[in-house]
Amino acid sequence: MHDLLVAAVLGVVEGLTEFLPVSSTGHLLLLGHFLGFESKGKSFEILVQLGAILAILLVYFRRLLDIALRLRTDPSARRFVIGVLIAFLPAAVIGALAHGFIKGVLFNPFLVCCTLIAGGLVLLVVDELELEVRHHDATNFPLPMYLKIGFIQCLAMVPGVSRSGSTIVGAMLLGADKRAAAEFSFFLAMPTMAGAFAYDLLKNYKELTTNDLTLITIGFVTAFISALIVVRSFLDFVSKRGFTPFAWWRIIVGSAGLAGLWVFG
Repeated sequence: MHDLLVAAVLGVVEGLTEFLPVSSTGHLLLLGHFLGFESKGKSFEILVQLGAILAILLVYFRRLLDIALRLRTDPSARRFVIGVLIAFLPAAVIGALAHGFIKGVLFNPFLVCCTLIAGGLVLLVVDELELEVRHHDATNFPLPMYLKIGFIQCLAMVPGVSRSGSTIVGAMLLGADKRAAAEFSFFLAMPTMAGAFAYDLLKNYKELTTNDLTLITIGFVTAFISALIVVRSFLDFVSKRGFTPFAWWRIIVGSAGLAGLWVFG
């Protein structure tokens, strides 16, 4: 019963944090550590993302369908799809090559705390910079810019960095406004998260037990529900408030995590 409740809580946390620049994986690893929850091969933290993937697909269904229907006749639609694939490519290659190292070495609470704090400081600085804004539409970035964002996203393979955070910061530094940067992080999340889910499932499905699948299913459902809430409100929030609240949240969580590790181990 304890594991079922923890899985539900972790699913809620995954959904709430996946598309915010605060690192969902970092939050799951820290919370799981202090709650005494450890999934086999760290697969829960990856596979539960399916709920968040389906949530964003649902919210963006009409827009994605429109792009798909225009692929044959509209060069701009084809160009955007190519751009997303280009941005996804670095993570696909590097993630596959470094999969064992990432999960075996980098998935540890102390590193997560440090990267949460460091990432928060970066967000504070970037949010205050007077950057030159040249791009206001996430579907119309230059193709080289998509590739650069893709490489920057690879920093998030270190838990605690944040996939959405690295993507947003990278896009802003390359000239996107806050809303466009945040929205592109949504689009790039779809192939990136789906790829990570499929790869991890392929690598570990033989080791998953019925109990593991039950926990993952519970986490998936709660992640789906909570992610729906975030996706529907995040763009308007960052357009008005920026990323400073998330920066301070990262710093507080990272600092509290370090204190907890020092006291409780």
